[in-house]
Amino acid sequence: MGDVAMIVPVLRVFSQTYPEVKLTVLSRVFFKPFFEDLPNVNFLEAEVEGKHKGFLGLLKLAKEAKTLDVDAVADLHNVIRSKIITSYLCISGKKTTTVNKGRAEKKALTRETNKVFKQLKSTHQRYADVFRNLGYPLDLSTFQPLPRKDFNQKLQNLVGSTHKKIIGIAPFAAYKSKMYPLELMREVISELDKTQEYHIVLFGGGKTEIEQLNILENDFSSVKNAAGKLNFKEELALISNLDGMLSMDSGNGHLAAMFGVPVITLWGVTHPFAGFLPFGQVLENCLTADREKFPLLPTSIYGNKFPEGYEDSMKTISPQKIIENLIFTLQNKS
Repeated sequence: MGDVAMIVPVLRVFSQTYPEVKLTVLSRVFFKPFFEDLPNVNFLEAEVEGKHKGFLGLLKLAKEAKTLDVDAVADLHNVIRSKIITSYLCISGKKTTTVNKGRAEKKALTRETNKVFKQLKSTHQRYADVFRNLGYPLDLSTFQPLPRKDFNQKLQNLVGSTHKKIIGIAPFAAYKSKMYPLELMREVISELDKTQEYHIVLFGGGKTEIEQLNILENDFSSVKNAAGKLNFKEELALISNLDGMLSMDSGNGHLAAMFGVPVITLWGVTHPFAGFLPFGQVLENCLTADREKFPLLPTSIYGNKFPEGYEDSMKTISPQKIIENLIFTLQNKS
C-alpha cells in the first residue's frame, strides 16, 4: 500500500504540470480511492486474483490496457507482473520506461560489511524520473496537498465534536522489526491522554490488531479506535483531517503525507536513507533506532532481514522523544 500511496504526490504534480495529458492508473481496485481527487486520472482495475490471474490473465489485462489507445507506459513497479504487461505493450509499439529501484545502492546501504551509509534518492523522485524519461519532467517541489475530505457526521461521532487537535497513531507494521513495542506506545498514548488536549485516533487492521487497539481505546478517555469501524474511503477522509500522524515505516504515514499532514515516523531495522520517507516530511521527524547500540542498521529495506537481537532495536527510541517531537510539530504546524 505504501508504494502505491507514494505515487499519488507524483501524479498530483504531473496532472498540475500537464493538464492536457490523460493518465490511467492500473492497479488493484482497493487503491482506487487514492486517485479519485486527481484531475485527468482514470483507473483500470487489475483483478490479479480473478480474471487477470497468471500469465494468460496478465496478457488479457495488457490487451485491455491497449484498447485505451495509450501512447506511453510508465512501469512504476518493476516486478514480474508489471514487466509482462509493459513488455506486451512495448511489442505493440508503445513507448515504455521502467522505474530504477536502485537495488545495488540499497544493498550497499543494508549489508553488514562495507556498508555505504548515505541518503539515497527518494522513491518519489525515482517515480518522477520515469516520467522525465517519457518526456515529461516534473518539479516535485510544486506539489500541492490533496484537499481535506468531508469530515462527516459519522467521523465526528467517532472522533468527537470538540475543537481539539486530532492525532492519528498507526502502531503496526508488516514486521515486528518495524513496529514500536506496544508497551512503549502505551506510554506515549498515556502521556498524550493526560494532557486532555488532543483527540487520539488509532489505525490498524485485522482481528488481532483491532483487539489490541480496542484495549487502548477502553483504557484512555482521549482515544478512539478507527480500525474495523470505517471503510477505506472513510479512513482516508479521517486521515485527511488529522493535525498530525504518528506512524511506523508503513503505509499510513504515506497516506497522511498525501494530504499534507505532518508525519512523525519511527524506524527500526529500516531507515529513511533508503528513500521511503513520506512525501514532504523532514528527516528531523524520522526517529531512528540507536546506531551506536545497533551498528549494523539499517539491515533491511522492508524489515524482513536482521541479525539476532535487532528486532528490538526500536526500544532505543524513548517515548519522551516521540512525545516531544509530536507536540513540537503540532504546535508549529502552519
